[in-house]
Amino acid sequence: MWGGRFDEPPDREFYQFQRSLGFDAQLLPQEIAASRAWAAALAGAGILTAAEAASIRAALEEIDRAARQDPTGVSASDAEDVHSFVESALIARVGELGAKLHTGRSRNEQVATDLRLYLRAGARDARSALACLLRGLVGLAKRHESAVMPGMTHMQPAQPILFSHFALAHAEAFFRDGERIADAARQADACALGSGALAGTAFPIDRAGIAKELEFGRITSNSLDAVGDRDFAASYLFALALTAAHLSRLAEDFILFASAAFGWMELPDAYSTGSSLMPQKKNPDCWELIRGKTGRIYGALFGLLTAMKGLPSSYNRDLQEDKEPLFAAHHETLAMLHVAGGAVAATRVREDRMRAAAGPELLATEAADYLVRKGVPFRRAHEITGQVVREAERAGKPWTELPLETIRRFSPLFAEDLRASLTLDAALARRDVHGGTAPARIRQALADAETRVARMESGA
Repeated sequence: MWGGRFDEPPDREFYQFQRSLGFDAQLLPQEIAASRAWAAALAGAGILTAAEAASIRAALEEIDRAARQDPTGVSASDAEDVHSFVESALIARVGELGAKLHTGRSRNEQVATDLRLYLRAGARDARSALACLLRGLVGLAKRHESAVMPGMTHMQPAQPILFSHFALAHAEAFFRDGERIADAARQADACALGSGALAGTAFPIDRAGIAKELEFGRITSNSLDAVGDRDFAASYLFALALTAAHLSRLAEDFILFASAAFGWMELPDAYSTGSSLMPQKKNPDCWELIRGKTGRIYGALFGLLTAMKGLPSSYNRDLQEDKEPLFAAHHETLAMLHVAGGAVAATRVREDRMRAAAGPELLATEAADYLVRKGVPFRRAHEITGQVVREAERAGKPWTELPLETIRRFSPLFAEDLRASLTLDAALARRDVHGGTAPARIRQALADAETRVARMESGA
């Protein structure tokens, strides 16, 4: 593609070192689509006749079809990259006419356009996988809508919450991930064709027409920036990295809650493994692998940012290093989402054990709030309740089992109606604010979550 200026062929080892067909072959559908659009644009500019453009477009379709039927035809090629593969395959079919397709076009803009097309499609797949996981989380929350569990901070029992509140908390993080992925797709939704190598094409190409055929929402505004911009790829990798972080956090919770120390969940057989030595073992390998693979997604993001860090303006060959981490992170995250979605949907929750773990210590805040409602400043109410709890620890019994006369030693404002405040159900019902764990709020949150999942499933 560039041999005319050189007297010697490239060193064989260097040629293999700099080849990218082994991984950028994944861009073949996008390269075919962009090349078809370019052929039509060349016809519009008078470079090709309508018949020539039709012949080229038909041949490109044949190349795409042949590659789908037998991918080894691509992998066996010694072409430098996906762009040269398509060009050589085109020339093999239509002769010298195929050599006209590259008129006014550079691989710099081709790869930028192909990668944007790939990312847009990848983002749709990622949001679809997110929707499946969210559907599983919402379904799990609905099946155990009224189950009570200890809410924790610092991994210490804190206040009672509904299990559905816990499941929807994880869902909120994944909804945000869907928004970030959609935003990365919006950043990628600009067509770079017509930018040339860096200065713009020298032919009267209808850039808006190309963008319309490829269903881009807009065209890039500066040719120099367009060929060197990979911000959209970094944004997508950042969105995937946060998705992986949230998957890892979900995995940690499910691993803990399925452990013998908690016993709040039962691992589904289909997403667990056993031990080669210990017959009784049931290991949460799906969650552990998700937790472990998160590092790969982080690595992909850091790798791309490092490659971009010191680049001068325009296209530089360093940008060849954008594709492998992007492709790998995309495929790995999809796999993680699919496995997590299946595991969540198949998980059994032990409501009895969760409620049994919601002990009296979770109701200490209720006693402080009780005093506040009787006019005691909260800081003083907090101190008094802490003294009551400490007294119960000394007595070796739950603080809610202390006689009222003992509790009244710390404040005479405690009265017979205190007992009615010290139940799990009463504590839950009092959290009746938007976003709270009160049953009525959870019912509304579940309905809202189902609507949001349906919107994501529709592609909105």
